[in-house]
Amino acid sequence: MCCSSRPSRARKTGIFRSLAKLVFLLLAVPAASTLAQAQIAVAPPPPPPPLPVPTDINSDVSSGAAVADLGSSFLERLGNQATGGFNRNSRTNPGGGGASEAAQGPQFRAWGEAYGISATTGPLGFYDQSRTAIDVPLAFQSASLDLTQLGFNASVDKGPWTWAVALVHGFGTVNSNRDTGHGFATAGYNALVDGALTELSYYWNIDQSRIVPKAAFEYVRSSTGSFQEVGGFGPVMASGATVERSRMLIGAEVGHYWILDRKILDLSAYGKFVDNVAQNLGSIVVSLGPQSIAVQGIGESQYGADAGASASLTLTNTVRLYLNYDGKFQSPLQSHQGTVGVEVKW
Repeated sequence: MCCSSRPSRARKTGIFRSLAKLVFLLLAVPAASTLAQAQIAVAPPPPPPPLPVPTDINSDVSSGAAVADLGSSFLERLGNQATGGFNRNSRTNPGGGGASEAAQGPQFRAWGEAYGISATTGPLGFYDQSRTAIDVPLAFQSASLDLTQLGFNASVDKGPWTWAVALVHGFGTVNSNRDTGHGFATAGYNALVDGALTELSYYWNIDQSRIVPKAAFEYVRSSTGSFQEVGGFGPVMASGATVERSRMLIGAEVGHYWILDRKILDLSAYGKFVDNVAQNLGSIVVSLGPQSIAVQGIGESQYGADAGASASLTLTNTVRLYLNYDGKFQSPLQSHQGTVGVEVKW
């Protein structure tokens, strides 16, 4: 009896061992699968390279607009030199005696001048270099524009009519600075501006006062060179940009002069309606590593206005002091420029 129970116990032990092996295998397979998945999740795919953003070159876009604006202001200043009421009155009647101009024949004049124009204040001379500070605080960027401009104008007087032309060529450099959060990215590049203006005016004299209606056509082309930033986090590279603009200007100047102890004090103001007939704003390609985007330049609204005022004190026949204000009001761009100068003739 005792011997017959031993084989039964052995069979039960074998069954238990088989069940234990089966359970172990069933538990081991999911564990191995989970371990493999964990090993795969440890190595994610590499992130895509960063993209440049349009705000990376805000100072560059602003510099291009500033170059065109300075060229336009210089052209208008040269035009005013030729057709301005006070200058015309000095040419045709320098003694201030009120002599008649009706019998005068056509007069031809041409002269060349070299000026530097500053968007803030600074002396004007036959040669000067200007510096314009450009600040873009919301984008943590700034730039400085050093621009020298050469100008030429000529005019023809026929009775009360004056026709004038002016030409401008300017060259300079731009140095930009961008705060990347991990240092500053800096760049330097060139700037050029060329422009031409033709203007027709009519001089209407009322005793020592004057009204001078004017109509003009202006063309300006400015360009900034390509650049590669150095330093900082994510320095970008940008292509050169070109801005072309053609404008019609219609307006008038009003003024009055006083003779005080052999000195002439003249005050005047002007206003002009502006129609931007055509604008060609080149796009800028901005690159960061293998990624690139295109950014459009800043343009002006089709219609706007120019306005300004001038005070002049003639000390002698060869020396004159003057103070000018010139403002441009075109959406979204506005500029204000003040100039203090001394004019010496010989």
